Amino acid sequence: MQGINQISTSALFNKKETKNVSSEKSDFGKVLKETLDEVNDLQKEGQKAMSDLATGQVKDLHQAAIAIDKAELSMKMMLEVRNKAINAYKEILRTQI
Repeated sequence: MQGINQISTSALFNKKETKNVSSEKSDFGKVLKETLDEVNDLQKEGQKAMSDLATGQVKDLHQAAIAIDKAELSMKMMLEVRNKAINAYKEILRTQI
């Protein structure tokens, strides 16, 4: 399983503010893939920082700690997004027509 990159919420908000929603069709799958790629990159950076700490090759302890925290927070956020999507799907299944 590949790692997951950081989700850049500020970038997502900036994109939404500049785009005209009615004229632009948003592809959910594309946005999701880009976000997963970002979280994956952050996970890789966090893994590299941890391995550098373990081997004593760390250049800046503060930056290594930040990279590890970014990886952890992005993973937690992605898991919460997944949980919300699963709950929404279950709610749709329970809806009676």
